[in-house]
Amino acid sequence: MTSPSPLVPVPIPDRVAAMIGSCLPLHVLQAEVDADCAAREVLRFRGPLCAEDRADREHALSALARANKILAKHHPLLPVRPRQEPGFL
Repeated sequence: MTSPSPLVPVPIPDRVAAMIGSCLPLHVLQAEVDADCAAREVLRFRGPLCAEDRADREHALSALARANKILAKHHPLLPVRPRQEPGFL
């Protein structure tokens, strides 16, 4: 059986994450958190959506776009995309 993606996510210890975070400006760290939350929010909305859900999805997409704009300005490979986690149904 082959893996659909060649990269396997590996957890990063908290101390290592803190050291990485200390190298980034605070507004970039906040944008990364905002982008991650917005990407998860976008994935919540699937199938036929009512008007209120469509509005919520559009709001999450706009929040993701704002955060990604900051991330891309800092480094072109930082923007976040909504994607399904492996094993997520």
